[in-house]
Amino acid sequence: MKRKNNELIFFLIIAAIAFTAFVSVYGLNLGSYVVKPVSEAIKLGLDIEGGVVVVYEADTDETGTDLLKTMNQVKSVMSNRIDEFGLTEPNITIQGEDRIRIELPGVDDTQEALEIIGKTAQLEFLRVVYNSDSGKSPFASTGMMKDEFDYEEVITGNDVKDSFLSKDQYGKPAVGIELNDSGTKAFFEATKKGGQIAILLDGKVISAPNASVAIPDGKAIITGSFTNDEASQLASLIRAGALPVQMNEIQTSVIGPTLGLDAMKKSVSAAKVGLLLIVLFLIGYYKLPGLFASISLVFYASIVMLLMVAFGATLTLPGIAGMVLSVGMAVDANVIIFERLKEELRNGKTVRSSINFAFHRAMKTILDANITTLIAGIVLFNFGQGPIKGFAVTLMIGILVSMFTAIVVTKAIMINGLAFKGFGKKGLYRA
Repeated sequence: MKRKNNELIFFLIIAAIAFTAFVSVYGLNLGSYVVKPVSEAIKLGLDIEGGVVVVYEADTDETGTDLLKTMNQVKSVMSNRIDEFGLTEPNITIQGEDRIRIELPGVDDTQEALEIIGKTAQLEFLRVVYNSDSGKSPFASTGMMKDEFDYEEVITGNDVKDSFLSKDQYGKPAVGIELNDSGTKAFFEATKKGGQIAILLDGKVISAPNASVAIPDGKAIITGSFTNDEASQLASLIRAGALPVQMNEIQTSVIGPTLGLDAMKKSVSAAKVGLLLIVLFLIGYYKLPGLFASISLVFYASIVMLLMVAFGATLTLPGIAGMVLSVGMAVDANVIIFERLKEELRNGKTVRSSINFAFHRAMKTILDANITTLIAGIVLFNFGQGPIKGFAVTLMIGILVSMFTAIVVTKAIMINGLAFKGFGKKGLYRA
């Protein structure tokens, strides 16, 4: 009975590995549950897919901790904007003291992306107050600047709790807003007085309706000559928040995908050739254990790619290098185990006992080597930027999976494989 159980476990492990490899290559479609192939689902980095790199500099006199706080706010707002518009998976880093570097892989409309990211988006609601002595306009109209009329401040974008695409009374695109408690109170007091409420974005009037009735519920509609896209963009900008300072674009680079894709194809081809040579070496030198280790490597490669998709990791050229390096470490772990196995067999132990002793005694060496490399990966991830992070992510994922496949999966295949007649011959393990 135990032998049959081991045979069943062996087949289940092989079937699980084959299924994982199939899903990673071809995907899975079970009606409402769809898993795309890794080649379609994985996110490609700027160095492979191409895209935009832009550097902004803050126009501010702040220094020290105040400047650091402001730059972190800028980074957060820009990240929110990119998420709101679904542009891409960004890489946003603070360079020096007052600069922000943004990498946007796969962006086609460069100008639109830059306008969305860099716009100050300072939203203001001002009640127009006429003062004949000032010589300014008695009313506000679309396109006017705030210094062209007299006003009293009502609320700012900080008082807006939510914004969304809406329709005005004529069914035209507009922006609906919902205010927080303080904003609701201030807006109610302003609209109760009546008169014109000018709505400004970055100091320019975009709408100037008359408040004919008091609005007590903190809900309002921003009207104007908007298209659906313009109203949706404005709602998203308001929702994402305003930049705390003016950001000036000082550098923009558009990277084409041709060079990166060519380099990726060559890297993948080199990885395939290297993996094939490793498999041939393992099987040729270690015989049956080498075959089992090769099966584990297929499982390793499939799991690593699926995990990268699941975690939303971005594949870069250095990331591919990290994967290849972790494959080497997985093979290194198997070599340590198999050499120990040969020693145990020469000492007269049975195959099953030798396998158990080999995995147990090689464990410390494998853990030492992998943990030190894992620590290096963590350091690179925390302190590195751009491609360095991509390398670190794939390296760390690869190391963790390689330890699992080398220590757990390969051992499970070998131990349960002994249930089959002939698999227990010492000659198959090159004693």
